[in-house]
Amino acid sequence: MDLTNENQTYQAGDIVYVFYRNPHTQDVANVQAAAVVNNPEKPGEKALFLYETYYPLTDETAVYATEEEANQAYQHYFGDYRGEWNDEAFYS
Repeated sequence: MDLTNENQTYQAGDIVYVFYRNPHTQDVANVQAAAVVNNPEKPGEKALFLYETYYPLTDETAVYATEEEANQAYQHYFGDYRGEWNDEAFYS
């Protein structure tokens, strides 16, 4: 499984998926949708707009075109993001 996003070109208006760490609990990360936008602080550059904040869109940013790709990468790097206790049997 290829988990890199090299050579991917994103345009303003694209919706992508990234890993987002909770700023209050650094050991918690989630897959989150973000918008690719023209960076208002650096004309000519793209940024990710997430939670009313602009983040630089660089080659070092793990960005996924689909939520499925992001979830697969998340499981690869962090394990089951739902945890064993959070399966369907728990809620039935």
